[in-house]
Amino acid sequence: MKTPFIDTAARVIRAEADALNRLADALDDRFRAAIDLMRETRGRVIITGIGKSGHIANKIAATLASTGTPAQFVHPAEASHGDLGMITRDDVVLAISNSGEAPELGNLIAYSRRYEIPLIGLTSREDSTLARQSDVILLLPKVAEACNTGVVPTTSTTMTLAMGDALAVALMEHRDFTAEHFRAFHPGGKLGAQLSLVRDLMHVNGAIPLVSEDATMATVMAEIGNKGFGVTGVTDANGKLVGIITTGDLGRHMEGLFALKAQDVMTRNPVTIDPEALAEKAVGLMNMRKITCLLVVDPAAPQLPAGLLHIHDCLRVGLG
Repeated sequence: MKTPFIDTAARVIRAEADALNRLADALDDRFRAAIDLMRETRGRVIITGIGKSGHIANKIAATLASTGTPAQFVHPAEASHGDLGMITRDDVVLAISNSGEAPELGNLIAYSRRYEIPLIGLTSREDSTLARQSDVILLLPKVAEACNTGVVPTTSTTMTLAMGDALAVALMEHRDFTAEHFRAFHPGGKLGAQLSLVRDLMHVNGAIPLVSEDATMATVMAEIGNKGFGVTGVTDANGKLVGIITTGDLGRHMEGLFALKAQDVMTRNPVTIDPEALAEKAVGLMNMRKITCLLVVDPAAPQLPAGLLHIHDCLRVGLG
């Protein structure tokens, strides 16, 4: 059942969605020019803004930095008290002000002009001081704020945030930024776990359970028991992986088991995975095959076992 609160919320969301559609339609060559400045800079993208624009600027800087574009937020008030020294001629500045007249930006704008540091202005007023001083203007459409008073930064900050995301993703795609690159910047938390690679979690070297294909069942059982994974890989005379034996395989061959060799019991062509694959992929594969372990084989050394990944290794970092 709808209430006035829900009606208000829906109106706000629709107003901001409409504003984003107008922003998308308004993009032009100035966006490409801003991308070129940010892409070609030898230094960092310095993002600045005051008030709500400052909060958005902080987020844009974080998004750029995490997607391969070196970026840093500089508070405009602190810049006037020494932090201008953080900005070099190799940098490019993205200054954010909806009105384009935030007085706190004055010294930073003047500094960028004095030292010929490229300046991108993100504003809704093309006739503002910020727009006139900028080398490139990213212009927000003139739309009403979503509140009844029309003064609370709502629609304008949503458009500013979306413009920052658009810049970050455009730069990211130009650089062919991959999930592996993203993972390097996000090693912690749930996101870090989701982007873990098999090689980060797998057991290697002497921890890998392996027997030769002519190994006795006593040797097989000892290897499975000693390594503790409930499986062992089977290799040929050249050390290449040719099969796998699980405790289930042992159970199915109980009759006359100790008269058999590893090659008589093993499952040939076992399921394997690349060490550079995402651990999430390994979890999906184990779930689909209803198995608890995967032997890891590096494509650079075909059929040579490089590691073993157990489902518990994935669960330990929050996957599964």
